[in-house]
Amino acid sequence: MVTENNELPVPEEQVNASGIEDTTDTAPTAEPAVEKESKNRQDAPADPQAPAPENAADPVVDFSDEEAALAADAPEFDLGEEEPAEENAGGDRVSETVDYSGKNKEQLLAIFETLLRTKPVQTIRADVEAIKIAFYKNYRNEVDQLRKLFVESGGNSEDFVPPANEAEQQFKTLFAEYREKRNEFIAQLDAEKEANYQTKLQIIEELKELVNSNETLNQTFNTFRELQQRWKETGLVQQSVMKDLWETYNLHVENFYNFIKINKELRDLDLKKNYEAKIALCEEAEALVLENSVITAFHKLQKLHEQWREIGPVTNEYKEQLWDRFREASSKINKRHQEHFDQLKEEQKKNLDLKTELCVKTEELVTAAPISRKEWNKASEQLIEIQKVWKTIGFAPKKDNTKIYERFRNACDKFFENKRNFYLQTKMEMESNLQLKNEICAAAEAVQDSEEWKKATDELIALQKRWKEIGPVARRHSDAVWKRFRTACDRFFERKAAHFATIDTQYEENLTKKRALIEEMKNFVADGEEKAFDKLKELQRRWAETGFVPIRQKEAIQNEWRQLVDAAFAKLRGNEKERHLERFKGKIQNLAADNANDRRLRHERERLYNKMKQLEADIALLENNIGFFSKSKNAEAMIRDVNEKIAKAKEEMATTIEKINMIDKQGE
Repeated sequence: MVTENNELPVPEEQVNASGIEDTTDTAPTAEPAVEKESKNRQDAPADPQAPAPENAADPVVDFSDEEAALAADAPEFDLGEEEPAEENAGGDRVSETVDYSGKNKEQLLAIFETLLRTKPVQTIRADVEAIKIAFYKNYRNEVDQLRKLFVESGGNSEDFVPPANEAEQQFKTLFAEYREKRNEFIAQLDAEKEANYQTKLQIIEELKELVNSNETLNQTFNTFRELQQRWKETGLVQQSVMKDLWETYNLHVENFYNFIKINKELRDLDLKKNYEAKIALCEEAEALVLENSVITAFHKLQKLHEQWREIGPVTNEYKEQLWDRFREASSKINKRHQEHFDQLKEEQKKNLDLKTELCVKTEELVTAAPISRKEWNKASEQLIEIQKVWKTIGFAPKKDNTKIYERFRNACDKFFENKRNFYLQTKMEMESNLQLKNEICAAAEAVQDSEEWKKATDELIALQKRWKEIGPVARRHSDAVWKRFRTACDRFFERKAAHFATIDTQYEENLTKKRALIEEMKNFVADGEEKAFDKLKELQRRWAETGFVPIRQKEAIQNEWRQLVDAAFAKLRGNEKERHLERFKGKIQNLAADNANDRRLRHERERLYNKMKQLEADIALLENNIGFFSKSKNAEAMIRDVNEKIAKAKEEMATTIEKINMIDKQGE
């Protein structure tokens, strides 16, 4: 995609059109930029307001990652799997992928080949995907450079055809080998699952026969233990038969316990072990509800379900209770997992709508046909902003992603093609621009030695603004006129910087004081609720009374302080909630101890229950209102406010439910 840089300096470059020079020069930006940059830059950059030729600069918005991702998503690289085989292969899964962005094509090919030769094929999928993206990013950069040379030599960009690339053919060959190995692995895995299925069916048959065995009690029970061990050691089976197989197995295990006259003490011991094992699995499943990664929690839950199936029965007294507990935790995790992917789908649909809107805006810029330099610059700025926004939006649905991107790219290319054609007609303005810029240079030199800092600064800033409003000059004059103006600006601002250096010293001292306050906050220890809040307020007061710090550190140190303060207050609020619940627990215990207060206890539960239902209704109403707010002008702020109310209501409802549970436990 052709993009344009109107913010960074660009080198001047001759336009390929019958000896006409299309050149650019640069004015210094507003005062702070000149003050900070002029001391370290000797070469003259190009005018940030001047039109840039097609290949004049690196793009403001880099689309190379998106271009590479689309190239790497070609049908020839489709593995034909909805879910990676390694997810259910029982092999080692790669937890982290190496960053390959700094590698060249030859290095990437060597790494790819090494992985194929040395690593199990089911463990390298993430690395292969990352290598594929990095390879095509390099490849497209090379193609873009070749296209640029082709155009510079007089060719038409649309006629350019990339030459055959041996490295790409090698990559495709390696990928074909990788796909073949994966297919072999998956076929082998399917065969192993089928064999495991037959083995487990045989174990079930042997379990059936145990009921009619003539062996002694100890021999029969030892045989039963051996069958259980064989079942556990047998690997995975197909997902489609797993549920029926597990239910059949457990049925016959229970039959064994019910019909074989096993020593009661031995049987009870076995049932107790199973009970303890399933309790542990319930606790692990409940802990997964708090896992930050939805995907990780889901996969860990599958492992827990496999373990649950392998554990024998428990007494009928606990059977349903344990299963309900385990199923409840599983339902919460599965719901989060489903909601996660539903949300991804919705986000992709929204992304498509947003990108379609950006395409429409870009196409409107193409059809607007500006007639002046100012209009072209304004339209270019708008397009650059559109490109920046585009980069912040995620992928659209897979079937639409390539199509919408090509639409956007074509519109951008057409815009910049029209702009280049326009600037080929502006050569006559350059001489006039040179005269105007020489006049600005003379005005800047007149105030470069002034000590009226405010007045001279305003004059120079005004001159800089005027400079930006003037178009480009001929290449042979560009460097000289810019260096002349830059020298006058640098001289004044260097003198001004020296004058105000003492002010910067005070800012550094304030920075040291604020860093000391941050250390105090890091070491903050609460000595009781009231004292802790007073201490926090005192630290905040001292922070507020400390003066300004250097502008480059201002945002970072303020953010660090805010995070520490928020964390301290959140901790104190959390402790307050715990104390509140403890007080409530004591209250209901006192009521429960006195039979006369049984009515008050029921009344308190009814009140809490009504409150919970009201909160539930409030949350539903607020969530429903979000859809209406999205159409408002201030939608973002309103939605944020509503989400905060929803979070607060959910927290209050959770506390209310916890209180109800406390009352219910008192009644047991």
